[in-house]
Amino acid sequence: MASDGANQPKLAGLLHPAPKTDEKGAPTRKRYRRTRSAPMANHLPAEMNGKDLLPHSESSFSVIHTSFKRVAIILIVYLGIGAICFYLVRHQIKGKKTNGLLDAVYFCIVTMTTVGYGDLVPNSVASKLLACAFVFSGMALVGLLLCKGADYLVEKQEMLLVKALHLRQNVGQIEIQKEIEGKKKSYKCFMALAFLLVLIVGGTIFLATVEKLSLLDSFYCVCCTITTLGYGDVNFSTKAGRIFAIFWILTGTLSLAQFFLYVSELNTERRQKALVNWVLTKRITNVDLEAADLDNDGVVGGAEFVIYKLKEMGKISQEDVSLIMEEFEDLDYDQSGTLSTTDIKLSQSSLRGS
Repeated sequence: MASDGANQPKLAGLLHPAPKTDEKGAPTRKRYRRTRSAPMANHLPAEMNGKDLLPHSESSFSVIHTSFKRVAIILIVYLGIGAICFYLVRHQIKGKKTNGLLDAVYFCIVTMTTVGYGDLVPNSVASKLLACAFVFSGMALVGLLLCKGADYLVEKQEMLLVKALHLRQNVGQIEIQKEIEGKKKSYKCFMALAFLLVLIVGGTIFLATVEKLSLLDSFYCVCCTITTLGYGDVNFSTKAGRIFAIFWILTGTLSLAQFFLYVSELNTERRQKALVNWVLTKRITNVDLEAADLDNDGVVGGAEFVIYKLKEMGKISQEDVSLIMEEFEDLDYDQSGTLSTTDIKLSQSSLRGS
């Protein structure tokens, strides 16, 4: 990319703009300003809402919300099919039973979360094959729930947490969103841990109250369940207990897995920040300048320096830069080296026409 000056004149112009001079003829120092972020769709002026103008990007929360609804529908379909199938083979499942349909849904949940208490087990060829099919499809569905459903719940809790922290302050939605984005991983870990503790305490109290277990056995059962260990020596054996277990087991196992995922993300983010700090504080050498000199002209401009530092931080790669420049050239309809609304409209119209 750097050596191909003929194919990338716009990059050279971007990296090395003509220096400006003041009234005395001396070159002025360039000032770099932070670019404005893309406006939210509901804050755009009325004249920007036409169909022929630029499309608006959806907020990440609305995308998560849509994905969560889709996964929730898949979960309901899965449980519905599983309940019907296991209800039809209920006489081929042995163990302590309470109600045919309730036991079928309960067995479906215990299977998909891989808890496997052993209080209900398949006892025929058909029921065993059915359990095998549902355990694999259930694990795939759990993965989808981890990616979408738990994120949605935690995002909602983050908003409530930040609003509660600023309850007596006149803070708008934009300020709240900025604070969440700035401490996203920390908020996620905190909310996931808080929600997990609520589930653990709630499950322990329920088992001690309804299933008549001791506090120790109740806590033991909770731990065996949410970790999907499922020894089976203590479990949900009453009708009320299994109704509670249908919702609690699924939520508890997903919450624990999501909490560990957030802890891993937080640890990765901290290591990334340490790397960024090292890159920003290390001494610049001649070797660094040579590597940052993209067009090999002996000097390093501001944009070249930024690109080099971002590559060192691991935030972008040379391939990323090349792909971005290719997109820029595609959008630059009049080949002027700059982008305007007209360029984007014309380039998108030409793509639709072709």
